[in-house]
Parts: sequence; structure tokens; C-alpha cells
Amino acid sequence: MIKIIADDFSSSEYNKLALHPLQTWEWGEARKKTGVDVLRIGEFNVETRHALSLQNVYQLTFHKIPKTNYKIGYLPRSVFPTKEVFDFLYDYGKKNKIIFFKIEPDVLKSSNNETMKQLNNLVKSKHPLFPTWTQTLDLTKSEDDLLKSFHSKTRYNIRLAEKKGVTVCEESNDVGFEKFAKLYFETTRRQKYFGHDYQYHKTVWDNLKNKISHILIAYYNNIPLAAYQLWYLDGLIYYVYGGTSELHRNLMASNLLMWEAIKLGKKLGAIKFDMWGSLEPNYDPTDPWSGFTRFKEGYATKFTEFVGSYDLVVNPTLYKIYNAVYSLREIYLKLRG
Repeated sequence: MIKIIADDFSSSEYNKLALHPLQTWEWGEARKKTGVDVLRIGEFNVETRHALSLQNVYQLTFHKIPKTNYKIGYLPRSVFPTKEVFDFLYDYGKKNKIIFFKIEPDVLKSSNNETMKQLNNLVKSKHPLFPTWTQTLDLTKSEDDLLKSFHSKTRYNIRLAEKKGVTVCEESNDVGFEKFAKLYFETTRRQKYFGHDYQYHKTVWDNLKNKISHILIAYYNNIPLAAYQLWYLDGLIYYVYGGTSELHRNLMASNLLMWEAIKLGKKLGAIKFDMWGSLEPNYDPTDPWSGFTRFKEGYATKFTEFVGSYDLVVNPTLYKIYNAVYSLREIYLKLRG
């Protein structure tokens, strides 16, 4: 049985089934505060005539198409929906002017899923939001074994940073967030990457702090050189956002910071570190993502491939128009850049 989960539902009960930070109750509340519509649905089993048992949760956001009454639904990092869930979403989309739902499950490609073969209106997305690949690290090993497994250059850079006096502190508070934000936006400007604005990141921080989000900062002579925002949930730690200063780049602060992030994950009880995104193995060394892919590789990570991004098409005509316009926009942005 599929039911919409009301806003007064127990957030702690809901979070017991949230597979990923983007499925948590706190993330949904953050998205609401940024002006995005949120829908939570639950997959229930009927235990008795009067009792339902929650089995799976799915948290979706809805994004308006400018100058229209139409929207796109987005379901990130849930379990792979059952056919019953897909049928519910399709009916909901028909009634609420949803062109399509983008589905990006937290499911590995190696998982065998028969639902994909049963739905004619579920197609591979031409415009995924999440990278198909990430890199993961097994944190069940000891710190000594982890350090020994790193690439020799990575170990050298960690020791160099320590020797030169770089220190790392956890500052999971509002002051720490401001230091992180300064470095993060310095980095996005330097790399000409323009994502969400300060207010978005502050809203997310305010809703996830003291629960999911952690801030680590690397210093040299009290000068912040690099900062990470990490998310922890149910045995997994995620490297979500990072920022660096142009100062003292020869001190390799980022290498020490990542090592301390790994140690923080172990301290919190994580058994796996998800680096959040990567190129695939045997990647093109000229690709813009090659730098941070290679950086993550230095920590003896494992390349991990997800099942990918799918679109549940509700309105086929408008879906074709949307994809055509999206492609033209990408071409324009590349030419302008």
C-alpha cells in the first residue's frame, strides 16, 4: 500500500528508513525553506486490520518550469521503487502537471532489478544530476592499514602537511560554517562553477547541523586553508562540499584534511566513506573532473558505479520538448563559456 506521509508524521520513525541524507526528514525541511515543494510517500505493509507497517520511504521534490504550470519531480537516492510506487507516481503526475520524474536510486549497477524491464515509460535519463560513478573507501580497516594502503604520494603529502604545521579541527558550529562558506565560494568563483547561493547553503546547514552535517577545517598559523562539509548517516560518511584557499597551496592542507575526514568517519562509527562523485575508471586525464578524481584515488578508494538516472515519463510530448530545449541550452552555455 502506498500512502502520502503527512507533515505531522514522526520524523524519527521516518528517518529509520531513509537510505541516504537526501532522503532524510531534515533534508526535506531544508528544501521546503528554499521554496521547493516536497512530497513524502511511504510503502506500507498491512499487518492487521488496523495497523500498517512502514517498509520504505520516498522523498520527492518538485521543480517548476519557468513561465508554465508544469513541474519536474525528482527522487534522489532512495531504494529502487517498486512497480506499485511507479504506478502511484505516474497517477500523481497526471493529476498535478508533472512532465516526468527523475529517479536516481542509491542502488549499485550490479543489483538486478526487474522493475526497470516492466515499465515502458521508464527511460534512461539523457541529463543525469548525480554522477553515475563515485569512489568509496572501506573504513572497517584500522587507521594504520588505511594509511599504508594510500598512494605513496598521498602519504608523503599528509606527512608534509603535518611537518609544516598544518592542523585540522572539527568546527561543526555556525562559526565553522561561515569559514567553510568563505572558502567554498572562493573556490567556486576560481573554478567558474556557479551552483547554489549562500542562502541555500545556510538553510541546508541550519537544518542538518547537530544531526547529519559536520565541518572540518585545515589551518596554518590560524589561517583557514581548506574546509569540508561532511554528512554522516547510519554508518556512512559522505564528502559533500569542499573549498580551498589560494594561500600556501604547497603545504598540501587538503591531503591532511581528507585524512582527518576519514578518521572522523571512523570516530562517528562509519563503515564506508562515499566521496560523492567521480569519473569512471580509465578516465580521460584532460577531463575537468580528472583532478579531484585523481585526488580521491590517492586514498586507495574503490570505483563504484550506481544503477544510474532514469526518467518516469508522464507527458511524452512535453518531455521531448523539454529535452530538446535542455540540449540547446547546454550548447549555448558551452559556446558562451
